[in-house]
Amino acid sequence: MSDATAVDLVLLALRVGIGFAMFAHGFNHAFRGGKIPGAGRWFASMGMRYGLVQGWLATLTELGSGPLIVAGLLTPLGAAAVVGITFVAFAIHHRKNGFFIFRPGEGYEYVMVLGLAGLALGTVGPGRWSLDQALGIRDDLTGAPGLLLTAALGLGGALLLLAATWRPVKE
Repeated sequence: MSDATAVDLVLLALRVGIGFAMFAHGFNHAFRGGKIPGAGRWFASMGMRYGLVQGWLATLTELGSGPLIVAGLLTPLGAAAVVGITFVAFAIHHRKNGFFIFRPGEGYEYVMVLGLAGLALGTVGPGRWSLDQALGIRDDLTGAPGLLLTAALGLGGALLLLAATWRPVKE
């Protein structure tokens, strides 16, 4: 196996793993447990205004970004969604619970790894086995432009959302 083929295989595996995790999380919000109203109540309990809107936004972002990432289509946008979702999760819930996910309240290791993987994927691109490559947009959105676009949209969107809607509950 050539080095280029190995890189493409690893990028495909990374895309499938991240994309599946995001889609599954959105599917869980939409169709399991308390569904979107339950997700909205959960967001509201952590100080997010307009909890039901937050439930819908998170669910649709996860359901939409998952397939984009798996297909390798508009990869920096899908990756930015991962970065944004995980940064909001870090800020409003996981950060105060320590590093490890198995700690009470769930630590931030899981959202940190997903967020960094999203940032990396947005930077290096989806590889040759992707719709971005098939459509000829792969080279336009990799390297520094991919990093800047992914970080600006992901972190910028998360920070705007938090500034507009997060009012932390006083402990």
